[in-house]
Amino acid sequence: MRGVWLAVVALWLGLAHPAYAEGTADSVQSIRDALSLFEKNRCQVFKDPADQLFCGDPELNAIGVRLSAAIQDRLNRIANRPLAIAENAEWVRNRDSSCGIFGTSISYQNIKSIQTCLLRETGERIEILTDPNFDCLANDTTSGMLICSDPELVVAKEELTDHVLGLVAKLKGNDARDALGEYERWNRERDRKCGLVGKDNVPLDELSGSTGCLAKYMNEKTAEIINAKGDPKRVFGKRLLSPLPDADAVDLCVAQIHSANDCENFLTVSEVLQIDNEVAEQSALVTAAVEMIVLSPFAVCSPLASSCTGTCWDPKSGKPNPTPGSRDSFSVAHRVQIGKTFAFKKAANGWRCETTSLQPVDFGLAQSGP
Repeated sequence: MRGVWLAVVALWLGLAHPAYAEGTADSVQSIRDALSLFEKNRCQVFKDPADQLFCGDPELNAIGVRLSAAIQDRLNRIANRPLAIAENAEWVRNRDSSCGIFGTSISYQNIKSIQTCLLRETGERIEILTDPNFDCLANDTTSGMLICSDPELVVAKEELTDHVLGLVAKLKGNDARDALGEYERWNRERDRKCGLVGKDNVPLDELSGSTGCLAKYMNEKTAEIINAKGDPKRVFGKRLLSPLPDADAVDLCVAQIHSANDCENFLTVSEVLQIDNEVAEQSALVTAAVEMIVLSPFAVCSPLASSCTGTCWDPKSGKPNPTPGSRDSFSVAHRVQIGKTFAFKKAANGWRCETTSLQPVDFGLAQSGP
């Protein structure tokens, strides 16, 4: 049961791949011979050698269960879960590389040394994940690092997160997922309002002027939640119009398109940048670049790719490719950026998005990351 449960968690996080690749039968056979739980836990369903080792080796299987629990505990205490999933996927890639796992096969004579390395790396990872300070240390966004450098901002962020998670706990299924997605959109809106977009390479001491804006935004959101008196419907899912036709409006529009197509289990929006806009009295066009991060593998040319990113993709060039036929998939933490013009119509209380699909895109770029 441990191996099966580990497999389920790994697949949920997008870290494992069902079915192993053709042409690796010798490697699979050698791993099968070396791992006492291989047959019992049906480890042949995994393509990745590391996943097979965690599934079939007793020590790795046991520590893998502890790792899964530590990952889940961290996800339970933070609200920005998609970026945590992407960070964990990057750690898995670095772990495999440092332990000598490349591609889809390993030689029999290297299994013991790789097993020892995986045990060491996983034990260290569990210790790190259980340290609450890691939530700040693992943050590689400009706003995240700026917040973590200021104790008062850390307190404001933790207070807001606690209130958000308290409300989300009252929701179920898609409502809870959409509420967490809205929280992530608040963070992007906050960064745009506080002038932190495109400042990845700017020293933090040069961004100190944004700290007051960050504190004000987070404190206002916390006050809004408190005033809702525990009713999540008074906080989440109520905004359908935007005050202005701008990047915030595009961000909301993309969220509505993604929600309609059930994209949130596979992608999260990481950044929306306005490129141009044309505003008339009753209508507007906003051209924006939208960056998304892959949370769970999916085919580069599939209905999911078309509806959630707006196009099929050429995995070699990273460019949009409307020709179907590729069997390749995006991996977790892959970044996809599209450019598109979104249409808006003036309503009584704001601007309503008239664009209901991400197809077609004006330009695009897909690259591994972070």
